[in-house]
Amino acid sequence: MRIRPSMDLPIIAPAAAFTLVELLIAASILLFVVIGILSANLFGMRMFQIAQTKFTAADAARKTLGKISDDIRDSTTTWVGNTTNGNFVGHLDRELQIGNALLIYPTTNTTNFILYYVNPADQTLRRTTSPHGSTLVLASCITNSPVFQAQNYLGQTLTNNQNHRVIFLSMQCYHPQSYLPTSDYYKLETTVVRRAQ
Repeated sequence: MRIRPSMDLPIIAPAAAFTLVELLIAASILLFVVIGILSANLFGMRMFQIAQTKFTAADAARKTLGKISDDIRDSTTTWVGNTTNGNFVGHLDRELQIGNALLIYPTTNTTNFILYYVNPADQTLRRTTSPHGSTLVLASCITNSPVFQAQNYLGQTLTNNQNHRVIFLSMQCYHPQSYLPTSDYYKLETTVVRRAQ
């Protein structure tokens, strides 16, 4: 007598496993995915650093130009000239009103003044005030001189100390970056007129 297997018994499949080739392919795909994610993350961090540098420079430039503009607008008198050994020398009539320094008198009291000047030794734009005698560095890595000009309303450089003149500021500077082979160069220009008193 023969015994037939019952149809009710489950058929047991042999144990399934990865072959060595399948395991190597899966590990390679996982490695490529991890490398791709890390590369994208590093690229994003680098772009963030570049953007952060540009935003920081733009914010510093905006604050510097805003401070200079406010001081000129609120002044009673402005003089364009040069600084030599920390001393301001203003331009007289019949001299081109171009220089690396700007002397601002906020009031009619001439002992109270604000001086903006470019220090050629370290290429910085500085602000000095008379009441406190404090000096602040507003910008660094300035590459051009002169920075300040007195102009008329047409944009022509003046040769006299005209009352309602326009102060033109032009700064060229660079921002060195340690993680890039080149520096970022910026050119800032603005014109400001004193408010009518």
